[in-house]
Amino acid sequence: MADDAKTLVHEEINNLSDTEEDFDDFQNDENNLEHSDFEDRDDLLTHTKVRSSLIGNIISLENSKSKTTLQTTDEMAVDTLGLIHNGFIFGAAEYAAAVAVNEENLVVISSKVKFLAPAKSGDLLEFRALAKFEDSRKREIKVVGEINEIKIFEGLFQAVLLENHILKTKIKDINKNYHAR
Repeated sequence: MADDAKTLVHEEINNLSDTEEDFDDFQNDENNLEHSDFEDRDDLLTHTKVRSSLIGNIISLENSKSKTTLQTTDEMAVDTLGLIHNGFIFGAAEYAAAVAVNEENLVVISSKVKFLAPAKSGDLLEFRALAKFEDSRKREIKVVGEINEIKIFEGLFQAVLLENHILKTKIKDINKNYHAR
């Protein structure tokens, strides 16, 4: 039985090399996307690699304020009537919040949101964000989303600024930064 298991494992490992090649092709396709699908601004310090077609475009960026838009598409719809998945709306709102703070190592740690009305494919969503800065590394950002001046979303996001990138930070350091005054 152990030999059969080893044979099966070796077969699976051999199959992985085919998967890796497929993954390499996928990565190459991703790298060959037109650069215009990503934000390209000299004044943007955060979320610099997001795909604007999925998360939104920056319309204005000022000290602690941002205005972004998201053009919804059929790819974001959950049904044949074109209802947009709330995850895209939330993602666009979180992006507006992060842009309002505009710090390199910003991490959103919580939110309280309300979806007030649905969005459909073809809608242009506009998000306005206003960040409240404290003396500590914590930030609170209010975001309002509208379609044709009708409020469809409102949210309050909590964020923290880290000394290093979140993927290079230990959990104990995050707690220390969050609780610092």
